[in-house]
Amino acid sequence: NVEKMNEAAKYLIGEHDFISFCAANHQAEETVRRYSDMVYRLAFARTGNTADAEDVYQEVFLRYLRSDPQFTSEEHRKAWLLRVTVNKCKNLYRAKRRTEVPLTEAIPAPEAAEPSVLDEVRALPAPYRSTLYLHYFEGYTAAEIGRILGAKRNTVLSWLARGRQALRERMI
Repeated sequence: NVEKMNEAAKYLIGEHDFISFCAANHQAEETVRRYSDMVYRLAFARTGNTADAEDVYQEVFLRYLRSDPQFTSEEHRKAWLLRVTVNKCKNLYRAKRRTEVPLTEAIPAPEAAEPSVLDEVRALPAPYRSTLYLHYFEGYTAAEIGRILGAKRNTVLSWLARGRQALRERMI
């Protein structure tokens, strides 16, 4: 993942600037190493496919590299990365909605496979999907999820309960 990020950064800011940047900024490389899996997993959970998740992943870390935000703690850095990931996923969804083209008969449909729990979570509405993912896969509390998603703690608790109920109904 770090290698993909480095290649994207080299392309966007140029080889010489990238070398200078890396020499001067080991913190950015450590951040990518530490949080790349978390950002990718959240992007994949929100987008539902590898290509879009990789696009979001790259956009999140490029934004991190370009803006060089200052954080008061590692938890602040982690929350910032999660918030940016959620926002980039929303932007991608909006852009795709505007540019959808009809399918032709020449493209065959994929064979149906038995859905997994993750597939069922991905099929839930966005608030439930994000809340369940952040709670069960990343281990955040309702209050922390509320800060990340910009919602009240009680709203997050409602989303968790409704999301679990919807998931239960889909799985039965």
